[in-house]
Amino acid sequence: MQALTAGQKKQKRLLEIMSGFESAIIAFSGGVDSTLVLKAASMAGIKKLLAVTSVSESHPEADAKNAVRLAGLMGVEHRLIKTNELADERYSSNGPRRCFYCKDELFGRLGEIAREGGYEHMLDGSSLDDAEDYRPGIEAARAHGVRSPLMEAGLGKGDIRELSRALGLDTWDRPSSPCLASRIPCGMPITAGELMRVAMAENVLKKFGFREFRVRDHGDVARIEVPEGELEKALSLRKEISAGVGKYFRFVCLDMEGFRSGSLNKIFLNGRDK
Repeated sequence: MQALTAGQKKQKRLLEIMSGFESAIIAFSGGVDSTLVLKAASMAGIKKLLAVTSVSESHPEADAKNAVRLAGLMGVEHRLIKTNELADERYSSNGPRRCFYCKDELFGRLGEIAREGGYEHMLDGSSLDDAEDYRPGIEAARAHGVRSPLMEAGLGKGDIRELSRALGLDTWDRPSSPCLASRIPCGMPITAGELMRVAMAENVLKKFGFREFRVRDHGDVARIEVPEGELEKALSLRKEISAGVGKYFRFVCLDMEGFRSGSLNKIFLNGRDK
């Protein structure tokens, strides 16, 4: 018998974790992580399965549309729910635990659906790599009894993309798409207007063909992050980008360090390491 590869072993472990579940709700963003969880849940034969996607000002509109598409392709029941984290001052004041209150709102709503519909488990797409970043949302998940199968199976981002590709999921190389509030530095209040202008500014970069990027909101200043290998492209388009993003910000600058996921979390990570 041919020995299993490391990837096959992790896939086997992932399916084993969920194979005993009779029913489950999945917090489904349509990103690479939660899409793999949904696919694995379907493969594991969970009889009663529901994917739930949050819709709010904090998330790009395209993400919800993509989630609807993916759930439809997998033939999984799907529901869009409106969350209202902006109404919670603890979230909108944008303190260090902002993500906790956002996820607390989401998982609280999922818990209500689970109780009303008789779903046994709530699942999310957190992975091993998330534990290495500043993620208060993981604490919220645990407080609500949410399980993270990818983390339990020992899957990191590289494993998830590799396994997603092997399973034919078109999300395997999709750039990460965290909530729009992640572009706003801690302490700067979050409003619907701020989130909208970040979304509009990032749409400018999409039109120029950039796939992975961030527009960090520093008040009057938009700080643009693109991958290091695309800095020259961004510079060659500086006039066009400045004109487009400049409709929403007074000043537009390009971060010469390039794209770094969670770059605004540095202060928390440094503090945690002390």
